[in-house]
Amino acid sequence: MQTIKKLVIANRGEIALRILRACRRLGIRTVALYSDVDGDAKYVRLADESVCIGPAAAVHSYLNSASVISAAEVTEANAIHPGYGFLSENADFAEQVEQSGFIFVGPRPQTIRVMGDKISAIRTMREAGVPCVPGSDGAIPDDPQQALALAQQIGFPLMLKASGGGGGKGMRVVREAAQLSEAIAMTRKEAAAAFGNEVIYLERFLQKPRHVEIQVLADAYGNAIHLGDRDCSMQRQHQKVIEEAPAPGLSEAQRKEIGARCVAACVDINYRGAGTFEFLYENGEFFFIEMNTRIQVEHPVTEMITGVDLLQEQIRIADGQKLRFTQGDIQFRGHAFECRINAEDPDTFMPSPGRITQYHMAGGPGVRVDSHVYSNYVVPPYYDSMVAKLITHGMHRREALARMRGALQEMVVDGIKTNLSLHRELAQDETFIRGGMDIHYLENKLLQQRLAQSAQRQKGGLG
Repeated sequence: MQTIKKLVIANRGEIALRILRACRRLGIRTVALYSDVDGDAKYVRLADESVCIGPAAAVHSYLNSASVISAAEVTEANAIHPGYGFLSENADFAEQVEQSGFIFVGPRPQTIRVMGDKISAIRTMREAGVPCVPGSDGAIPDDPQQALALAQQIGFPLMLKASGGGGGKGMRVVREAAQLSEAIAMTRKEAAAAFGNEVIYLERFLQKPRHVEIQVLADAYGNAIHLGDRDCSMQRQHQKVIEEAPAPGLSEAQRKEIGARCVAACVDINYRGAGTFEFLYENGEFFFIEMNTRIQVEHPVTEMITGVDLLQEQIRIADGQKLRFTQGDIQFRGHAFECRINAEDPDTFMPSPGRITQYHMAGGPGVRVDSHVYSNYVVPPYYDSMVAKLITHGMHRREALARMRGALQEMVVDGIKTNLSLHRELAQDETFIRGGMDIHYLENKLLQQRLAQSAQRQKGGLG
């Protein structure tokens, strides 16, 4: 029996609209929360109810847990969906939600807490039989000589990582022993400033890895499945630009083995809800780096190749229902890509907020656009710059890529600067067309372009 009758959408942007659509198909009433600059958002207009929870600054609105819970109370909702970002992986918030008598659409608070700390997450995954990057298996010792001995045991080059970090922050590569002491001090300082936690750890630095992740679903009754893999290697400054499913070049044996290990780990840690195991993949080996205890931005590519609505299943699980699928029910069909369309300067990558004067979504067979914007919509300067996700699907990778190229040419977002031109360029890039590039590929490509442009300007000046 369905117990969720009315759900608070504790987020904004495209994911708020995506949650709303999932709720409509499940017959659940929705409450949209918005800051005072988001009142004209599409999902606010479409929701059954809406509540303004504060001013533009996220800390006073979307990150204000008391305001979110109060909105659930005054609207008599009985569930809260955090989406991704903001409060979605905040264990204290999840605990407050449940203690206030509401259903939290996500894992148990203790699971979020354990997996949100990189050191405890890696230790937990090692115990569950998931392959991890060789590293310190805990915090770096305070004693410089002990830290050096540990680093030499692991082997240079190394990566320093903040235990409470994420999104590429709190990370530093150390290539030789002479750099270690200063690098540790700087990384600890950055970690304390960014995350309020100065604990850092060591990992072997993989030279040219790919970023491959496994999507999972697990219910509260010990049932778990995986929904295949995704490749998210096309990234800039640790921020994903294009994702695809399945990951090119993996054998069926590799896919089955790593998927089975992730499923076993979900059962082992009593996981509940949707989640993603993130790995670095190099020389045929997987190395666990973190688990995202929420829905991912790139979830549509998995939906396209499996036909499973991950948002609906996530809500059903939170509602206390058993998984509707066994592993044998999951069939993988074709290939899918997702392009993150951001409101940013394509050359400097600086945010480009403002009014969208013309907006035209791409269409046609195998094309999907997840977006909350429209013509005359004003992109505010206070939040993430993503304005749309362009997703294409085909019976094979070539067809999905051809549809991606056509959809990118068709899509129009005028009035602001976007990274559409970068996506159009990448869709023609020979290395991307072959597939299997490493996580440094895009950074190196952009660096070479900047160097070439600088040399051309200097040549022109001399002329």
